[in-house]
Amino acid sequence: MGVNLIIFVSLLLDLMAFTLILPLLPSTLECFAKTDMSGLYQFMQTFIDSSQSLMGLPEKFNKALFGGILGSWFSLLQFVTMPLIGSLSDVYGRRIMYLSCLVSISLSYLLWVVSANYFSIFVLFRTFGGLSKGNISLSTAIITDVSTEEKRGKGFALIGIAFSLAFILGPLLGAFMTLGHFSDWSQSCFQYLPPLVALFFSLVNLLFSYFYLPETLPTSKRSQSIGTGLKDAFNYINPSSLLSFRLIKNTHYKEKRLLQLGGWINFTFLFIYSGLEFTLTFLTYIRFNFTNIQQGKLFFYVGIVMFLIQGLFVRRINVKNYPTILLTGIAFAIPAFFIIGLSSNLSTLSFGLVLYAYSSATVVPTLSTLVSTFGSNDQKGTVLGTFRSIGALARATGPLTASFIFWKYGIQTVYCLGGCAMFIPLYLAVKLNSSCKIHKDPID
Repeated sequence: MGVNLIIFVSLLLDLMAFTLILPLLPSTLECFAKTDMSGLYQFMQTFIDSSQSLMGLPEKFNKALFGGILGSWFSLLQFVTMPLIGSLSDVYGRRIMYLSCLVSISLSYLLWVVSANYFSIFVLFRTFGGLSKGNISLSTAIITDVSTEEKRGKGFALIGIAFSLAFILGPLLGAFMTLGHFSDWSQSCFQYLPPLVALFFSLVNLLFSYFYLPETLPTSKRSQSIGTGLKDAFNYINPSSLLSFRLIKNTHYKEKRLLQLGGWINFTFLFIYSGLEFTLTFLTYIRFNFTNIQQGKLFFYVGIVMFLIQGLFVRRINVKNYPTILLTGIAFAIPAFFIIGLSSNLSTLSFGLVLYAYSSATVVPTLSTLVSTFGSNDQKGTVLGTFRSIGALARATGPLTASFIFWKYGIQTVYCLGGCAMFIPLYLAVKLNSSCKIHKDPID
């Protein structure tokens, strides 16, 4: 079995476990509001209630703020640990660090299993999960180790397919397992089957990777000192270093400016977009009273549209047309925000989600391809690593910001503000497109 296929299977198992909770989060937080025995939820609720009373806000938006805090906390931990794990893998090898991540992920799902009625343990589950997600970035490093530059794109495409399949199947499976005949044996509102299945997937992934994943970084190519790697890792978690692409050396200043422009597009788009992405389930929960199974169907619907757009459209487009696809992807996000935020029926919501899915399927892949054409061949990994870290930083801050606006000002306000703010990355993308034509054709 080839290494690329091993990584595909491993990521699919990992992401299937990860996505099980997505449609369940609003109802899970509702459950902890009634059953938490640790006192943490009540402590946070008291703080929010005090703020709520001062600002005269409706209680129905509290769960969105709780969810935003948990979502941003998870992404922030992933943002911090991802480059550190990568640096350690440069010294000690990919396999040992990859397996260490999978062990920690399994422990996090064990915490989810035993978190019933204890919100503090649930927070620990999310904390361990965020700290352990370096396996995602290690997957790209492993594929880079074993692939030539000409064939590397096919390996990265497998990673994209694993994400698409998991986000189609995982949320629907998680929601399906909360149906009555699957959960009658539970004595509380907490659903035990999804965390048990997530733990099962993670253990299967650990065993599969232990027996099949080889070491892909020979000892002769490893870094001999961890100091340099940790210094570089610090630059990966320093926003100023990231957005200035400080780690990219010996690059013409005009090309460096294009990299920085691409980084700002990535950050601003994902900062705004991740807010919609994370608060979407709370919108449908509050406005349309979606059940868990309806939330799962929503993710399935969006995932199928994304999969079709990627498979039937994006993959067939000549890469020279990627700048145009990037512009249309960002442009489509603007009406998507307004339509979803103002939707009063499921037909309108569904139309907005098609535009949302188009943006999700096109913007980051096309922008990643454009950015990867800059820099010398021996710095491609650094360019892409910086680009991924910028995206992780955006996802660490976007959900909390959007959830706070959602909580304070309501559903329509946060989505309309998001739609207006999308003009910022759109303007930057137009500027990038023009600059690329003046500087050189970015795909040549």
